[in-house]
Amino acid sequence: MTIAVTGGTGFVGQALIDRALSEGRTVRALARSAQEPREGVEWIAGDLDDRKALRNLVSGAEAVVHVAGLVNAPDAAAFEKCNVVGTLNLAEAALGAGATRFVFVSSLSAREPELSAYGASKARAEKIVRASPLDWTIVRPPAIYGPRDKEMFELFRSAKWGVIPVPAKGRASVIHVDDLARLLLALLSGGEDVSYRTIEPDDGRPNGWSHEELARAIGWAMGKRRPRVLGLSQGTMELAARADGVLRRDKAKLTLDRARYFSHPDWVVTAAQGVPDALWKPRIETRAGLETTAQWYREQGWL
Repeated sequence: MTIAVTGGTGFVGQALIDRALSEGRTVRALARSAQEPREGVEWIAGDLDDRKALRNLVSGAEAVVHVAGLVNAPDAAAFEKCNVVGTLNLAEAALGAGATRFVFVSSLSAREPELSAYGASKARAEKIVRASPLDWTIVRPPAIYGPRDKEMFELFRSAKWGVIPVPAKGRASVIHVDDLARLLLALLSGGEDVSYRTIEPDDGRPNGWSHEELARAIGWAMGKRRPRVLGLSQGTMELAARADGVLRRDKAKLTLDRARYFSHPDWVVTAAQGVPDALWKPRIETRAGLETTAQWYREQGWL
């Protein structure tokens, strides 16, 4: 099977391609910059604005996995251009090429679109996919962690010094990137259990993790048996976001948009929107996954 992948050079996309190749699949992947040749992968130069590149990407593919998305941006317009218009362009290209199976990686943030420009853009993208005649499945991952991740890495780096700042209240689900990659490939065949459904996968932990529990698990993975967990109010997080914007400008990780998003008390997946057990179950226990992730960061010189 040939699958078309967007976001193949990113965190989730790389894990997806690795897994697809290990299963003997052929991959055609979109990339904005030149990539090193890789057996089993055909790189298509272009982005989600390039309709010709998108046609080349999906031509002859049996399925499309849309992973690409902007997670951090200075304004709503940037999210709109990439996450909404880009999804529309890809869906139209897939329809035109007859690649009707379409797996869209959205975000749990789409559940609460009023909280952030990012979540709003993902919610609008979901509407585009649902309104299309494609055979679609929407996947809303919770917080994703694992090797190559640059987002949750900030918590590992803080844990190195024994202090981990997190939202004071709330709970969240998580998933290891390799478990997510397995799920995305398992969904390619479609079927009545998954087609035209929105799925919220996780690590299998009922009711997710409190932010403090997750912070302590990260601390443990970093060799800190008693890390100091700083519970931050939304107001404090917004002040920190402004400071991060001044210090790191467009490279800031904590934006006002994200401060509002992170402060929401419920980012636990909805059990009714889980994955059928016969199709997929998470394999990576989170504490073990955090330890191997920390080890990867060390080996790569990130810590």
